[in-house]
Amino acid sequence: QVQLVESGGDLVQAGGSLRLSCAASGNIVSISAMGWYRQAPGKQRELVAAITSGGGGTTNYADSVKGRFTISRDNAKNTLYLQMNSLKPEDTAVYYCNAVLTTPWGDYWGQGTQVTVSS
Repeated sequence: QVQLVESGGDLVQAGGSLRLSCAASGNIVSISAMGWYRQAPGKQRELVAAITSGGGGTTNYADSVKGRFTISRDNAKNTLYLQMNSLKPEDTAVYYCNAVLTTPWGDYWGQGTQVTVSS
């Protein structure tokens, strides 16, 4: 199993920046990929960004955040980050950290952190 704890959510004005963190513990060695998802009120949860665990880490971004958000990881600290710049009101959502394990297979979620962007 893996435990994920997010932090860094806050209220910020449009155009501002935030950095989210996700501290992972437990069966870290079995993590194959990690990602950030978000869910706005009345909407489905959607992928924001993801990064694989192998090598330098292959990244993937939602079109809506490309060029503004950057996902990264610090393996020494077992922490995943999401740097969010040029925030827009439509970025307002609860942001969730996700980890996918391969041995044994598992899909784990954090409790979420609220990001609110005011116009």
